[in-house]
Amino acid sequence: MSLSLALLDPVVPGTLPPLASLATIAAVSAVGAAINAVAGGGTLLTFPTLVALGVPPVAANATSTVALWPGSLSSMLGYRRELTGARAWAVRFAMPSIAGGVVGALLLMGTSEKRFATIVPWLVLVATGLFAAQKAVVRWLLSRAKEAPPTRFDANGHLLPPTTGLLLAQFGVAIYGGYFGAGAGIIMLAALGFMGLTNIHQMNGLKNWGGVCFNGVAALLFVFSGLVNWPIAVAMAAGSIVGGYATAGIARRAPQAVIRGMVTVIGVVASVWLFIRMTQAA
Repeated sequence: MSLSLALLDPVVPGTLPPLASLATIAAVSAVGAAINAVAGGGTLLTFPTLVALGVPPVAANATSTVALWPGSLSSMLGYRRELTGARAWAVRFAMPSIAGGVVGALLLMGTSEKRFATIVPWLVLVATGLFAAQKAVVRWLLSRAKEAPPTRFDANGHLLPPTTGLLLAQFGVAIYGGYFGAGAGIIMLAALGFMGLTNIHQMNGLKNWGGVCFNGVAALLFVFSGLVNWPIAVAMAAGSIVGGYATAGIARRAPQAVIRGMVTVIGVVASVWLFIRMTQAA
């Protein structure tokens, strides 16, 4: 039985993907974790790999969300000190994030595999574009922080409540995050910058918090929907943990520009391959 056929129906109770497939997924997830440690964008490697191994796109997306959520939580906890003075933001930020995550997850669960397969190449291409623009956006945010005084803080240095516009924007980002998610973080950073925040670490903390909220509620819905392939999810989680830990030292020394270029190329190639695959299936 080929890898593709063996993984074609990943949600049948009691079935396990071939060991070689699980080993491949774990290895790719380990590399993805290392890429995330350097520059982010690991999903642009792991998601196409799942599809290439025969996992239906909707199930691949749901399984990936569940498997990678613990990593999102650990990233948020790493930035918890940066959220000091931002409690009002965090509480208000959670509401549109959770609501949007629910909407996005329900939209995914209501999308047929055939329909999602036609959308996926565009999603991967958009995510690749967002990833490629990330460095420029962060550079703009840092330069803006030097040139413009903070506009969203009170006299005690605490963040003023977020505007209705930002909450609506976060709701839209969370819908995308619950539906697909790759690249949602850079959209949140840009939105926070436009709203007057200038502390990049605090912005990263809020971004990670928003991601934990919409990915967490989406993952919960995917678990109860039966879409998650648990052997694959466990293999991805194990690979991410081991890869992230084992490559931490290497990641710090790796040239970001080279890694970013490689991930961008991978994303473009993956989207082209998905477009070709979609055309052949039509």
